[in-house]
Amino acid sequence: MPQSVTLFRMILPEHTCPYGVRAAELLDSAGIRFEDRVLRSREEVDAFEAEHQVDTTPQCFVDGERIGGSEELERWLEAQAA
Repeated sequence: MPQSVTLFRMILPEHTCPYGVRAAELLDSAGIRFEDRVLRSREEVDAFEAEHQVDTTPQCFVDGERIGGSEELERWLEAQAA
């Protein structure tokens, strides 16, 4: 079980990213507690993406290592269960 999991996802006034919702649901379903870091403005999203050199959100970090978005998180969770 990981020590720390942080999920960065986008929830803007006009748009909630469905992939971020999916990533949170995946973690919940796996019984993994996580810090849910919601990016609430386009400026926050752009700054996060620039800082981490990624093009999309959500992004999940496990014990400080970037796993990736919801598809990568799903593969990571499957590998942990194997």
